Amino acid sequence: MASLIENLINILDEENSEYETLLSLSIEKTDTIVSGDVNALNDLVAREQSIVERINKLEKKRTEATKDIAIVLSKKPEELTLGRLAELLSARKAESDAIKDIHDRLKSTLERMVRVNESNRVLLQESIDMVDFELNLAQSLKQAPATANYSGNTYTNDSYGPTGSFDAKQ
Repeated sequence: MASLIENLINILDEENSEYETLLSLSIEKTDTIVSGDVNALNDLVAREQSIVERINKLEKKRTEATKDIAIVLSKKPEELTLGRLAELLSARKAESDAIKDIHDRLKSTLERMVRVNESNRVLLQESIDMVDFELNLAQSLKQAPATANYSGNTYTNDSYGPTGSFDAKQ
């Protein structure tokens, strides 16, 4: 059982490290979004993708480790959260504390990621809105306003009354 718990803790520790790397890239992405460097942004997204792939692999390992622990404890894997596992291992203080510690570190890292990613989402939306505004402005400048649709013979048109003739009845 101890080796199963140790394996889970190691997997979660690796996962937290990957999330911290992803967090640092998200912070770097904030500066890139503000500067408007699209090429650097594409590079960051590609780097993020490789980290996400590693996280997905670790997540599969974590799921398998959790299933193995659930079998030993005669619990359902979906009921075995880190908090619940720490409670079940309360008799084994070192393992319980290690589970609580990694849980707190993961939670903290993910909360910071949520804040940074929300900030990046807002920045990207504002950038998209600004580009949309600039495109609309550029298109409107290319089109002449409807009131400026004058022809050269507007002023010689005698639809406003006779021009050049004398009213004899006066």
